[in-house]
Amino acid sequence: MRLYMTALKPTDSVSDGFLPAARALGCAVTILTDRPDRHPDAVGCDVRDPRALIDAIACLGRPDAIFTNSDHLQAETALAADYFDLPGKDWRACLAAKNKYLTRRRLAEAGVEEVFSVRLAPGDPVPDGLPYPLVVKPREGVASEDVMLVEKDLGAAVERVRRARPGEAVVVEEYLDGPLRTLETLGDGNELRVLGGFATTLGPLPHFVEERLDWAPHGPHEHVLAALRALGAGFGACHTEYAETARGPRIVEVNYRVIGDHCDFLLADIVDVPVFEWILRVHLGEPVPAGPLGSGYGTAVSLVADRSGTITSAPAAEERSEGDVRLWHRPLRAAGEHVLQTHTNRDYLGVIRAVGPDRARVEAAVAAYRAERPWVISA
Repeated sequence: MRLYMTALKPTDSVSDGFLPAARALGCAVTILTDRPDRHPDAVGCDVRDPRALIDAIACLGRPDAIFTNSDHLQAETALAADYFDLPGKDWRACLAAKNKYLTRRRLAEAGVEEVFSVRLAPGDPVPDGLPYPLVVKPREGVASEDVMLVEKDLGAAVERVRRARPGEAVVVEEYLDGPLRTLETLGDGNELRVLGGFATTLGPLPHFVEERLDWAPHGPHEHVLAALRALGAGFGACHTEYAETARGPRIVEVNYRVIGDHCDFLLADIVDVPVFEWILRVHLGEPVPAGPLGSGYGTAVSLVADRSGTITSAPAAEERSEGDVRLWHRPLRAAGEHVLQTHTNRDYLGVIRAVGPDRARVEAAVAAYRAERPWVISA
């Protein structure tokens, strides 16, 4: 079986998740990327252009599957899969999920939920009289970059995002106050299976940095599933974030790929199934696997830089067991690097993930590890 995988920069999800999974399934993998020197078995291609992508695949040989885990390449990859009559996502759903304003419009038109949202194109005046608090975000942003809560002076906040992202549209929407949750799903176009979900802990407002995710598989899933149906997001992996507000669940954003920041590995550890293989199987035309899911508890703790400075102590990558708790540490930076605090997910120094039979034992193992192996930043 021949699998083409589109990618931009290398990620652990691809290198340590999807590539081993593809090999386990017997696939011959070619990575199509605009950075071929940074990937194994890669071919250079303007992957942001579906015409170039289709042309490259046609020259390389008939595919059995075309897949991406990149936030930025879902629509392009879906168009290529459709061209070759392969299983894949609806490009319209990919576009509606990626574009946060289109997400709001689609959900409102379907009668799923109403969340105030306005799109400001470059040069559009900032409207007066909007009800605070508000959230300002890039229309197609990722990793909490340039997302902020605004209590006053909306104009200054919009201008700040515009300076950081010249030429891009900005979305201003109501602040969804309430606990933040996720829902992780996998679909084959007919069946949409819930794999579980997480409770998200954010850092201090006005920024939205995710500091930890804790396994929380139960919740108001029906509202989220209705939203996914309205968007047409029923194929492959999907990571949906929502807030449990006083008015009920409200969608924060839909990421039409598997959860990131090492929580994809955590998900696989907790439910005890080969999640990366399951995802690729549906792209190869198989139905969603029907096997039972494991149970237990898990957490992913992001080690976040609390200041700018130079890293003087950086724990190495490590995997260890503490009784019936398994723990992994994955450094994302290294000693000697200078860190410039951005108040986004780019401030992560490393990630600890741990799984075990219950929260108390997992928490104890994580706390002990952090005390024993601290990250240190000197001014």
